[in-house]
Amino acid sequence: MRRGAYFLIGLGLTTLLCCAPTQVHAEGDPVKGEELYHRCQGCHSIDRNRIGPMHKGIFGRTAGTVPGFSYSSAMKNSDIVWNEDTLARFLENPRQLVPGTKMTYAGIKDAKDRADLIAYLKQATKP
Repeated sequence: MRRGAYFLIGLGLTTLLCCAPTQVHAEGDPVKGEELYHRCQGCHSIDRNRIGPMHKGIFGRTAGTVPGFSYSSAMKNSDIVWNEDTLARFLENPRQLVPGTKMTYAGIKDAKDRADLIAYLKQATKP
């Protein structure tokens, strides 16, 4: 192969690698997530139960198990263990993931906002 051909192949591979689609918003921004959490504070708190259950210790917890909070039967029987994936699906559309939940919030449709909120919760809710 001629030297020019190697150059063109290398240029093509570089273009392919540089311009290949990447997963957008894989990591959330906890600072932005904290701003978004203010919307949740009408019903939720990190450290105490309110209209909704507290969020402290949410990651790894089975849904419907916070002591002292009265959950719907749907949530108690959901068998969900909260992690990034289950929380993202719930935040997108709570009533779709858990039909019969008491949570009346319509959900967060923007994937970046969900990722940001989850990043904040990961930091703020450690037991």
